[in-house]
Amino acid sequence: MISVVEAKTIISKNVAPLPLQKISLQKAAGLVLAEDLFSPINLPPFPQSSMDGYAFSFSDWQANKKLKISGSIPAGSQNNNELKPGSTVRIFTGAAVPPGADTVVMQEKTIVENEELIIRDENIKQGMNVRPEGLEIKSGAPALKKDTFINPASIGFLASMGISEVLVYPKPSVTIIVTGDELKEPGNPLLHGQIYESNSYTLVAALEKLRIGPVSVLRVKDNLVLLTHALKAALSKSDVVLLTGGISVGDFDFVLQATIDNEVQKLFHKIKQKPGKPFYFGKLEYKCVFGLPGNPASGLTCFYEYVAPALGRMCNRDFSLKKLRVPIMLDFKKPAGLTYFLKGYFDDVGVHIFEAQESFRLSSFATANCLVQIDEEVTECKKGELIEIHLLPE
Repeated sequence: MISVVEAKTIISKNVAPLPLQKISLQKAAGLVLAEDLFSPINLPPFPQSSMDGYAFSFSDWQANKKLKISGSIPAGSQNNNELKPGSTVRIFTGAAVPPGADTVVMQEKTIVENEELIIRDENIKQGMNVRPEGLEIKSGAPALKKDTFINPASIGFLASMGISEVLVYPKPSVTIIVTGDELKEPGNPLLHGQIYESNSYTLVAALEKLRIGPVSVLRVKDNLVLLTHALKAALSKSDVVLLTGGISVGDFDFVLQATIDNEVQKLFHKIKQKPGKPFYFGKLEYKCVFGLPGNPASGLTCFYEYVAPALGRMCNRDFSLKKLRVPIMLDFKKPAGLTYFLKGYFDDVGVHIFEAQESFRLSSFATANCLVQIDEEVTECKKGELIEIHLLPE
């Protein structure tokens, strides 16, 4: 067995970002930009009215006080005729301010008499209500830097510059392989000796929370030949394979042999931790294989502590749980030799360690908001002592 620190170091050294992809801007939300982007245009691409009103030359108006209305310019109009001296033009929000005009007065501040405009705005200033060409960004200027997370505003900003494709770090595709003859899908009646399968539901939900996908789920009997074929199929189409159950050393635990038969390079198999001692990590080229314990709480703990950070590295994101050092609210004792990950609740004052810490129990996990890490050499924590917690996703 290796330590928790060693396991995390091995994963970190052996997982790298996936090959970059050029994709449609419409599919880029939630990904990370893999290139510096520069604006191909001025934005706005012309002097633009920010109001419904009238466009005019400020100096012309100061000299004449009344301006002849000579037409209108709706948004999208390609009319680029220069405004004649002594005149104004009706203009609408988003429309191009014509050459010769430099100011827009909002319509509520005007009076029209005999097709002439009288301005009733004591605060009118030159340039008011006109967005200068390139106000948002100039042509050739940096738009977004490499490694920027692409959110909805990023999508809109790039679209407004006419950018339709971006180079990104893609999300890894994942296949979950569920093993176990005793497992039954929820919604079906149980026979004697059967239990409902929950690991795939837990993992799919956790992956969706990270916006990782696509995700496929395969259910395989405890049969080496079937499992070997299933793993081969999963490796052919997915970047990451998560196997649940069958990773220990029982007579019906075939995961390790299936990885060997598929030429997956084993990097470690067991970790000095509780829960989740039988936990496997291997690679086939750049693809990652994780063998998660079949017990639900063990499997989810290993996902949060090891798998999620690896998925983040593949798409240039940080999916590691946020760490805090907080007081423990009651004394806690454990034997030396294993790092414990305990379900707990942090109430902004200190952390309460739950009962029901057994590896098969999800009831405490369902109400926990953190995992409490107590290192392998530690045997006792006194009330009020600072300990490390890892905050779970909300």
